[in-house]
Amino acid sequence: MYNYNTGYNYNITTPSLINSSSAGIWIIVAFVLAVVGAFVAYFLFVKPEKKYDNKFVAYLRRFLNFQEMLIEPILKICYIFLALFITLASFTLISESFVSFLLVLIFGNLLTRIIYELGMVVIGIWQNTRDINKKMK
Repeated sequence: MYNYNTGYNYNITTPSLINSSSAGIWIIVAFVLAVVGAFVAYFLFVKPEKKYDNKFVAYLRRFLNFQEMLIEPILKICYIFLALFITLASFTLISESFVSFLLVLIFGNLLTRIIYELGMVVIGIWQNTRDINKKMK
Protein backbone atom coordinates (compact mmCIF):
# COMPACT_ATOMS: atom_id res chain seq x y z
CA MET A 1 0.00 0.00 0.00
CA TYR A 2 2.17 2.88 1.25
CA ASN A 3 5.96 2.76 0.99
CA TYR A 4 7.51 4.29 4.11
CA ASN A 5 11.08 3.52 3.08
CA THR A 6 13.13 6.64 3.82
CA GLY A 7 16.26 5.25 2.28
CA TYR A 8 18.04 4.94 5.62
CA ASN A 9 19.46 1.53 6.52
CA TYR A 10 19.14 1.09 10.29
CA ASN A 11 21.36 -2.01 10.38
CA ILE A 12 24.59 -0.08 9.72
CA THR A 13 26.61 1.08 12.74
CA THR A 14 26.43 4.83 13.03
CA PRO A 15 29.67 6.83 12.70
CA SER A 16 29.10 8.48 16.09
CA LEU A 17 29.22 5.09 17.81
CA ILE A 18 32.47 4.21 16.03
CA ASN A 19 33.98 7.59 16.93
CA SER A 20 33.03 7.32 20.60
CA SER A 21 34.54 3.86 21.01
CA SER A 22 37.78 4.83 19.27
CA ALA A 23 37.90 8.00 21.39
CA GLY A 24 37.56 5.88 24.53
CA ILE A 25 40.42 3.64 23.42
CA TRP A 26 42.55 6.66 22.62
CA ILE A 27 41.85 8.13 26.09
CA ILE A 28 43.13 4.90 27.70
CA VAL A 29 46.24 4.86 25.48
CA ALA A 30 46.87 8.56 26.21
CA PHE A 31 46.56 7.92 29.96
CA VAL A 32 49.07 5.06 29.88
CA LEU A 33 51.52 7.08 27.73
CA ALA A 34 51.18 10.07 30.07
CA VAL A 35 51.95 7.93 33.13
CA VAL A 36 55.01 6.41 31.47
CA GLY A 37 56.15 9.81 30.18
CA ALA A 38 55.75 11.42 33.59
CA PHE A 39 57.94 8.80 35.26
CA VAL A 40 60.57 9.01 32.51
CA ALA A 41 60.66 12.82 32.66
CA TYR A 42 60.83 12.78 36.45
CA PHE A 43 63.73 10.35 36.66
CA LEU A 44 65.63 11.92 33.72
CA PHE A 45 65.19 15.63 34.40
CA VAL A 46 63.69 16.42 37.80
CA LYS A 47 65.35 14.02 40.20
CA PRO A 48 69.07 14.12 39.18
CA GLU A 49 71.19 16.89 40.68
CA LYS A 50 73.83 16.92 37.95
CA LYS A 51 74.59 19.85 35.65
CA TYR A 52 73.68 19.59 31.99
CA ASP A 53 75.84 21.03 29.19
CA ASN A 54 72.98 21.20 26.71
CA LYS A 55 71.12 24.51 27.17
CA PHE A 56 67.74 23.06 26.23
CA VAL A 57 68.06 20.17 28.68
CA ALA A 58 69.20 22.58 31.43
CA TYR A 59 66.19 24.83 30.70
CA LEU A 60 63.89 21.80 30.69
CA ARG A 61 65.22 20.74 34.09
CA ARG A 62 64.69 24.26 35.53
CA PHE A 63 61.21 24.36 33.96
CA LEU A 64 60.16 20.96 35.32
CA ASN A 65 61.52 21.84 38.78
CA PHE A 66 59.51 25.10 38.74
CA GLN A 67 62.66 27.20 38.94
CA GLU A 68 61.62 28.87 35.70
CA MET A 69 58.20 30.46 36.13
CA LEU A 70 55.92 31.45 33.26
CA ILE A 71 53.19 33.07 35.34
CA GLU A 72 54.84 36.48 35.67
CA PRO A 73 54.87 37.42 31.96
CA ILE A 74 51.45 35.81 31.50
CA LEU A 75 50.01 37.93 34.33
CA LYS A 76 51.55 41.08 32.88
CA ILE A 77 50.08 40.41 29.44
CA CYS A 78 46.68 39.58 30.95
CA TYR A 79 46.73 42.79 33.00
CA ILE A 80 47.49 44.95 29.96
CA PHE A 81 44.75 43.20 27.96
CA LEU A 82 42.17 43.53 30.73
CA ALA A 83 43.01 47.18 31.42
CA LEU A 84 42.66 48.03 27.72
CA PHE A 85 39.44 46.05 27.49
CA ILE A 86 37.89 47.77 30.52
CA THR A 87 38.92 51.17 29.21
CA LEU A 88 37.56 50.57 25.72
CA ALA A 89 34.41 48.80 26.92
CA SER A 90 33.62 51.64 29.32
CA PHE A 91 33.07 53.92 26.31
CA THR A 92 29.88 52.00 25.53
CA LEU A 93 28.41 53.45 28.74
CA ILE A 94 28.75 57.08 27.63
CA SER A 95 25.40 56.95 25.87
CA GLU A 96 23.77 55.48 29.01
CA SER A 97 25.29 57.64 31.70
CA PHE A 98 28.48 59.67 31.89
CA VAL A 99 28.79 58.89 35.59
CA SER A 100 28.65 55.12 35.01
CA PHE A 101 31.27 55.56 32.27
CA LEU A 102 33.62 57.30 34.71
CA LEU A 103 32.95 54.78 37.48
CA VAL A 104 33.74 51.80 35.26
CA LEU A 105 36.73 53.58 33.72
CA ILE A 106 38.29 54.55 37.05
CA PHE A 107 37.20 51.86 39.49
CA GLY A 108 37.32 49.01 36.97
CA ASN A 109 40.94 49.76 36.14
CA LEU A 110 41.77 50.41 39.80
CA LEU A 111 40.26 47.09 40.93
CA THR A 112 42.02 45.25 38.12
CA ARG A 113 45.34 46.82 39.10
CA ILE A 114 44.90 45.88 42.77
CA ILE A 115 44.06 42.27 41.93
CA TYR A 116 47.04 41.90 39.62
CA GLU A 117 49.36 43.63 42.10
CA LEU A 118 48.34 41.07 44.72
CA GLY A 119 49.31 38.32 42.30
CA MET A 120 52.63 40.01 41.59
CA VAL A 121 53.28 40.36 45.35
CA VAL A 122 52.93 36.60 45.73
CA ILE A 123 55.34 36.08 42.83
CA GLY A 124 57.77 38.62 44.35
CA ILE A 125 57.67 36.79 47.68
CA TRP A 126 58.42 33.54 45.90
CA GLN A 127 61.35 35.10 43.99
CA ASN A 128 62.84 36.66 47.12
CA THR A 129 62.49 33.40 49.03
CA ARG A 130 64.20 31.55 46.20
CA ASP A 131 67.07 34.08 46.13
CA ILE A 132 67.52 33.87 49.91
CA ASN A 133 67.53 30.08 49.68
CA LYS A 134 70.23 30.17 46.97
CA LYS A 135 72.43 32.48 49.07
CA MET A 136 72.13 30.26 52.12
CA LYS A 137 73.38 27.17 50.26
